[in-house]
Amino acid sequence: MQLETLRLLGFGPGGWGFPLLSAAGVTVLAAIFGFALGSVLGVTGAYLKLSRHIMLRLIGQFYTTVLRGIPEILIIYLFYFGGSLWLTKIMNISGYDGFYSLPGFATGVIAVGVVSGAYQTEAFRAAFLRLDRGQIEAGVSCGMSRPLLLRRIIVPQTLHFALPALGNIWQSALKETSLLSVIGLTELLRQTGIAAGSTHQPLLFFSVAAAAFFLIGRLSGRLLRKVEDHMNKPWRR
Repeated sequence: MQLETLRLLGFGPGGWGFPLLSAAGVTVLAAIFGFALGSVLGVTGAYLKLSRHIMLRLIGQFYTTVLRGIPEILIIYLFYFGGSLWLTKIMNISGYDGFYSLPGFATGVIAVGVVSGAYQTEAFRAAFLRLDRGQIEAGVSCGMSRPLLLRRIIVPQTLHFALPALGNIWQSALKETSLLSVIGLTELLRQTGIAAGSTHQPLLFFSVAAAAFFLIGRLSGRLLRKVEDHMNKPWRR
């Protein structure tokens, strides 16, 4: 039994090692790109929600309220099938017949990023509100320009306060990549499903998937904690 398990999980003939490793790489890349896109949207959303203009605040509020209130899998469906429908219409109007679907990886990254951005918006907004306004006023009184003020005071401290929440959002983004199998992306969960169906060993392969997600989450969590500890050094002096 143990030899059969090693053969199935190995990298030799009949083994699923390479496909599973490749799928794990797709999962990590989708999570990284989705989280990075979410960071851009999160900073933008926080800026909108902190704006003095009511229309900008309403746009930011609408973004976070709607995206956090819709199930992630439904957002993936909307982006993939809705986007594919519009792409097909555009191509048909341009004289190209047939159905055109969006790339699964790109669509998945956008879907994960948009959802992650809604949560990162709140993380950055809350972190900004924790800033010591006295330091900002001191910087202004010293003649700091706006870019210098952002680089020396606002951005480092905002990131410092936001990091714990961003760590949790990263873990959520990583797990959300498992939903991308519904649009045909061969990420870790889909690949383990294919392996389980081909070998009739669902318990083995889904246990491997669970262990892989746990390991990736733990390793990335430790990396984020090291970054957080590094940024905490100025506050420990």
